[in-house]
Amino acid sequence: MTTETNGILLEAGTNELEIVEFYLEEESKDNDTTELNQADSDQEGTIKSRKGYYGVNVAKVLEIIRMPDITEMPEVSHDSVMGAFNLRSRIIPLLDLSKWLKKKRVENEPPKVIVTEFNQVTSAFMVSGVTRIHRISWEDVEAPNKYVSALSCDSITGVVKFDERIVFILDLERIVSELNPDMRLKFDDNVVFDGESGYKALIADDSPLIREMIRDMLGQAGFRVEKTNNGKECWDRLQEIKRTAALDNRPITDYVQVLVSDIEMPLMDGHHLTKRIKEDPVLKDLPVILFSSLITDKLRHRGETVGADDQVSKPEITYLAHRAASLIEERKAAARAAAR
Repeated sequence: MTTETNGILLEAGTNELEIVEFYLEEESKDNDTTELNQADSDQEGTIKSRKGYYGVNVAKVLEIIRMPDITEMPEVSHDSVMGAFNLRSRIIPLLDLSKWLKKKRVENEPPKVIVTEFNQVTSAFMVSGVTRIHRISWEDVEAPNKYVSALSCDSITGVVKFDERIVFILDLERIVSELNPDMRLKFDDNVVFDGESGYKALIADDSPLIREMIRDMLGQAGFRVEKTNNGKECWDRLQEIKRTAALDNRPITDYVQVLVSDIEMPLMDGHHLTKRIKEDPVLKDLPVILFSSLITDKLRHRGETVGADDQVSKPEITYLAHRAASLIEERKAAARAAAR
């Protein structure tokens, strides 16, 4: 029996998201003061356990299924890789999420499998159970502080506080890229850029690592880069640029010529940021490139709906520089033509 999630995706640009909440039934130490699974803790001889709650963006979830028949894979890269299974003629690797997070899973009920698709790759994660789907605003998603990130080995991208519990949004992209190094962002050393372009780029991404990689790569291509940590911070910076341009009686393009934005970000996501830019009479001609793991054939229409000028899947970081330069040149050519 499967649970399909594709039919409940939100309209793009509303700054909302839906997360699938799931849990891992984890072995609890005797001195653990967190809430125990009461049914287990009351039975003599039964291993005490607690539930840790996690979440994943619905946009990344293809379906939720019962535990399939698994075929072991030879020489796997990590002991959390259980093997692979066949789902409608697709061979999909299955990861035990508990092992990856270094948790001892307690099996009090049959596990569930969450099948995901992002970065143009299909993967599956075994969990203890799935609870529900939450519709929330990105404003309700807090970025983890440095202490929480360090304790979780940087595997958490967001924290959502509900009345009864905290849900951690997991960085599944990081997990998959750790298992498959070919999926990591990397530069194509064979590509030569024009290091004298002087183009001005503004980037918005909540990952410090991705921000630095985009800055370095665009820097190699001759861009002058300014970084922001999320869509809200980027929007506020654009408002400052608008005010400065108006005071100086200069065009916006003297300050920024292209925006590169992630989609999934706390406070304001990339779709909502793009929508606001394209609805702004001063900023509407600023080229916007969405650079995200959510750029898939099924989800590309969402970026088109809010007016993104291009969408690039996150592994293709070298292609990003070429598109950014091309869009700037196209805008310059259009401006010259309009002035004639």
